[in-house]
Amino acid sequence: MILNWFDNAPRRVLALISAACVAMLAFGLYLQHAVGLEPCPMCIVQRYALILVAVFAGLASLSSKKGWWMGMAVLALLSSGFGAFTAARQSWLQWYPPEVAMCGRDFYGMIENYPISRSIPMIFRGSGDCSAIDWTFLGGSIANWSFLWFVAFGLAVLWLLARGMRRA
Repeated sequence: MILNWFDNAPRRVLALISAACVAMLAFGLYLQHAVGLEPCPMCIVQRYALILVAVFAGLASLSSKKGWWMGMAVLALLSSGFGAFTAARQSWLQWYPPEVAMCGRDFYGMIENYPISRSIPMIFRGSGDCSAIDWTFLGGSIANWSFLWFVAFGLAVLWLLARGMRRA
């Protein structure tokens, strides 16, 4: 039984990564809608990166064909790297805030003042301040925790890819 788990480890680990991304997205939506924290543009970009990691890792976990899951895993790795970069940049802004913080307008202000063709893309940019720290857990901001999770996802996928290449 234990050997079966390790034989299917890449698929299970990728499914776990996908589920963790979905849980993180759900928690972000909880913080936004139940707690009232407004996401900033960088938070929105990190959400997109989480969606990409979840989709690619989920697709990779569904197939036992080596070429398919490795290709999807590479895309998940790239998405994790992009998310880690964005989270690191936001962490930097939080540690060293700029003189003037300008991250976007509120939702209703965009709809009232811009035509729909311009306001739809603006909706996905977020409206909070990227350098503000509105929530912390164990001393880390949301951006700090996002960075750690993106790095963990990336390292796990990299380990799976290296393991898969050795077996080829």
